[in-house]
Amino acid sequence: MLRNGSSSYGLVAILIHWTIAALFVGQMLLGLAPRWVASMALQFTLIQWHKSFGFLILALAALRLLWAATNRWPRRPPALGHGEWMAAKSVQGSLYLLMLVLPLTGWALVSTSTLGVPSFAFNVVVIPDLPMSRSEATEEFWRVIHQWLAYATAAIATGHMLAALRHEFWLRDGILKRMWPPRGNEADEETTNLRKPDRRQACPTKPPHRPQ
Repeated sequence: MLRNGSSSYGLVAILIHWTIAALFVGQMLLGLAPRWVASMALQFTLIQWHKSFGFLILALAALRLLWAATNRWPRRPPALGHGEWMAAKSVQGSLYLLMLVLPLTGWALVSTSTLGVPSFAFNVVVIPDLPMSRSEATEEFWRVIHQWLAYATAAIATGHMLAALRHEFWLRDGILKRMWPPRGNEADEETTNLRKPDRRQACPTKPPHRPQ
């Protein structure tokens, strides 16, 4: 099922979710890796790949928000209280926002760099810089912002992951299954529930018989 169901996310949301998660882990490694290598050529390659995947995350995050705005949200799981549900929604919203803001700060960083190195997205197309003035002070400002936002995102994502693992392996309430593709019988059950008509509407109450 491509779209979100009443109790789980659809295939589109699931694929975007896990793709962004995997890309973010790779981005953290690519962002730190240039500090560990001495070759300038390798540093340049790693930074270009870091920028390429950053633009990809930005596009996927925008798509995720658009998809979320045009799909219903799965209902609150019975295992979650109202407070925990609101906390989970706040964390989810924060991650959505950070997945947009973090790549944008990286874009601002390369746009203000005094080096003026073009951004080659996957060696296919050059991404133009933002219309921002270049200076060492401005570049350093965006470098610090980008770096600390990355650390904050990593911390929030780690907490999000640990909470999901707690529900899956400690509480065993099946929360994590909402973000996994359903099995055949689960998908059939979800589809049946979506298509099942309301009996109160399908079979209206007959008016009482009036004697002649």
